[in-house]
Amino acid sequence: MKALFHTGRLGGTVGIFLICALCLSGTRSMGADPSPDNVYVSPDSLPATLKRVLILPLAHERSAADLSGGCELLYPVLRSELIKTKKFEVVSADTKTMQGLTGQADWTGAEVLPPDFFGSLQRVYGCDAVLFCELSTFHAYPPLAVGWRLKLVDLSSQKIIWATDVVFDAGDPSVCKSAEAYQRRQQGVEQPTTFFKRAWIWMNRQPEPATDDQWTVLNSPRYFGEFSAATLLRTLPKR
Repeated sequence: MKALFHTGRLGGTVGIFLICALCLSGTRSMGADPSPDNVYVSPDSLPATLKRVLILPLAHERSAADLSGGCELLYPVLRSELIKTKKFEVVSADTKTMQGLTGQADWTGAEVLPPDFFGSLQRVYGCDAVLFCELSTFHAYPPLAVGWRLKLVDLSSQKIIWATDVVFDAGDPSVCKSAEAYQRRQQGVEQPTTFFKRAWIWMNRQPEPATDDQWTVLNSPRYFGEFSAATLLRTLPKR
């Protein structure tokens, strides 16, 4: 009887240890995406009159010619992710039209704008707001890095209603964790959210062979750019 009693206590101890291990394991693997900490939002919701947004060409500092390849790669990604928010209609400004209307093909939003800058864009594109886009950082080889400076300006008031200046650096463990969680969601393999589901999978798990593209988000500049743009655009004012 004593042996059985001690075995039961041991089993209980193992059970408690298993529960704790599963909970801690789930916490480490499921951590929430870090929220960008350099975002300005005013007001809390988009104006009711803001229906169409003009996304300007992706700009970069003139002295940073090495960013031009990143702009070419990531502009379609940013545009696609902006459309996915479904907060407004998105139209794109082409560089030739911008050159003719404003004297430059692209603008960061930090320059002194020419007279009637917003008025000319509104007449040509019928937009209610303009999104200035600047690529501030781009490292195409691991550890990847993408930096965005974005400003959404309401044309009726000519005030900034949303702005962000954030660099996503894959050398930061929290960014890697967030990027991997993003990829799991995209692939439909998000971690289970309840303890019992995690416990069942843990007890019945079988090793799976790693695939070549398992962590593509940390090796593909385009995919990493998609992750970073999607993360930032989630901070847009609500509709």
